Amino acid sequence: MPVITMNWEELEKLVGANRALILERLPMLGCDIERYDNETISVEFFPNRPDLYSIEGVARALRGFLGIETGIRRYEVRERGWKIFVDRSVLQVRPRITGCVVRNLEMKDEVIRSLMEVQEDLHWTIGRNRRRMAIGVHDLSKVYFPLKYTAVGSDFSFIPLDSDKEMSVSQILSEHPKGREFGFILEGKEVYPMIIDSKGEAISFPPIINAEKTRVTEKTKDLFIDVTGFDEYVDKALNILACMLSDRGGTLESVEIIYPEKTEKSPNLSPRKLRVKKSEISSLLGFELASNEIISALEKMRFSCVEVGDEFEILVPPYRADIMHEWDIIEDIAIGFGYERIKPEYPKTATIGEAHPWNEIRNIVREIMLGLGFTEVITFTLSSEKYYKYLGKVAKPWEDYVPLMHPLTTEHTIVRTELLSKLLEVLAFNRHCELPIKIFEVGDVVIAGKNRLNLCFCIMNSKTTFSEIRSYVQAFMREIDVEWKTEESEDGAFIIGRQAKVIVNGKSVGVFGEVHPRVLESFGIIYPVVAFEIDLTQIFDCGEIL
Repeated sequence: MPVITMNWEELEKLVGANRALILERLPMLGCDIERYDNETISVEFFPNRPDLYSIEGVARALRGFLGIETGIRRYEVRERGWKIFVDRSVLQVRPRITGCVVRNLEMKDEVIRSLMEVQEDLHWTIGRNRRRMAIGVHDLSKVYFPLKYTAVGSDFSFIPLDSDKEMSVSQILSEHPKGREFGFILEGKEVYPMIIDSKGEAISFPPIINAEKTRVTEKTKDLFIDVTGFDEYVDKALNILACMLSDRGGTLESVEIIYPEKTEKSPNLSPRKLRVKKSEISSLLGFELASNEIISALEKMRFSCVEVGDEFEILVPPYRADIMHEWDIIEDIAIGFGYERIKPEYPKTATIGEAHPWNEIRNIVREIMLGLGFTEVITFTLSSEKYYKYLGKVAKPWEDYVPLMHPLTTEHTIVRTELLSKLLEVLAFNRHCELPIKIFEVGDVVIAGKNRLNLCFCIMNSKTTFSEIRSYVQAFMREIDVEWKTEESEDGAFIIGRQAKVIVNGKSVGVFGEVHPRVLESFGIIYPVVAFEIDLTQIFDCGEIL
C-alpha cells in the first residue's frame, strides 16, 4: 500500500496540532504508522483513499478529525479562457483529457516533492500504472494556449524530459527510459496521443513523458496540469491534485475541453449530493446514533450534512474519489464517531464450525507433497498481467482474469489464475541457494470469476528432466488414488515435446513438463526447471468458496 513520508515540522504547521496528538489520533483515520523519528513520519494508507497520498491531504483530513476545522471545504475555480481542442483522431487511442491551471504557488522543495510523489502514487493506484490515467505537470509560462490534443505518427519528434536532443515517438518508445518502461501501454497503436501548443510544439506525450521545455523548477509560479485516460478516474485524479494545490495556497483556473461533439469545463469541484437513511446507518453499524452525533461525525470527516426527515443529505468533497455508495458514507460515520468508542458485544447466536472440504483437500495434498520431499511456499494471491506474456499466454480481463480496481503496486494488479509464475518468482529469488530446490504450493486461484484450488510443484536443478517430473506426478496421482492418463500438450510455458496434459475422466486437469528457456530467462532463472500444475477442483468435490 502507498507509504507517505512527511516532515514533522511541516505536518504540525499544516495541521495546527503537536506531534503527540497526531501520533495518537492518526491511526484512527484508518492507516498504519510505519515508522517515525525526530525529522519525519512514514504512514501507510489504504489504496481506497488516494486523497491522502499527500501531506496536504493528510493535514486536511486531520484538521477535521481533530475538530480544528470541520465540515466541507469549498474550492473556487476561476475562468480565464484556457482552451484545449480535442481532435477526432485521438478518440480511438486515448479519448479523455482534463486540465487545470494553478497560479501563485511557491514551489519550494517540499511542494515539488509532494506533487511528484502524489503524481506517481496516483499513477500506480487509480491510474493502473498509467494505463487508465496519466498526469502531466507543466510550467504554465512555457505553455502557449490554445492547446490541441491529437494523434500523431511515429515520426513526430520533440525533446522529451531529461533529454537534450530531439527524439521521434518511435525513438522515445525504444530508447528513452520512460518509453521503455511504459511503452507497452501503446503497443500495437498506429498513431500516438500528443498535446501540442499554439506554436506547434509538443508539451506532452501521454502517458509516456512530458516535453523538456515545460519542466517544473523552483522558479515556477504557475502550473498547467493535464490528465488523460479513459474514464471518470481522469476527473477524480485532477480533482485530488487541484484541491491539494489549492490547500497550498494556489489559485485554480478552469480549462475548457472542446471535443468534436461536446464541450466540458474542468476541474468540476462542486460537491456531490448523497442521501442516506437513518435506519440504514443503524442497521449497518449495529447500534443507534443520535442525529447530532451522525452530523458531528460526518463534519469531522469533512462532509457537509443536514437532516431531512428520516434521511441525511450529505455533500461529498470533490477529492473523495472513494465515495461510491451510501455504505462508504456510513463507514466514515463510524470513523468520525470513533472506533474506540464502540462497545464490543458478544454475538446473540453461536454455531459449531467444521472444516470446509476445500481445506480438507488442501491438508491432504500438503501432507503428500511434504512426504515427497518438497518444501511448501505461500505466495501472494495477487499477480500481474505481465506473467501471461512471460508464460507465452494471452488472456482478457474478466473473461480469463479478475483485474483490481485499486491495485496496491504494479506487481499486484490482478487476482492470480495460476501458481506456476509465483513459484518461478520464488525460485528466481533463491537461485543462488544450494540445488536442487523442490517447492510446492496448494492455493486458491480465480479463473473467469470462479474460485479454484490448484496445486503446483517445481524442481530446479542443473540436470532435472521430464522423466524426473513425470515420476513425481505418478507418485502424487497414486497417493490421491485417481486414475489418469497423459496426452500431448502445447502449453506455451513448457518446451514442446517435453510436456504432457494430465487427463482425468476425459478432462484436461493439469500439465507438467520442462519449463521453456524463454520463460526461465524472463524470470532471471539460470538453471533448468520442471513443473507440474493441476486443478484439484476438477478432481475432488471441494465445495464452494464464496
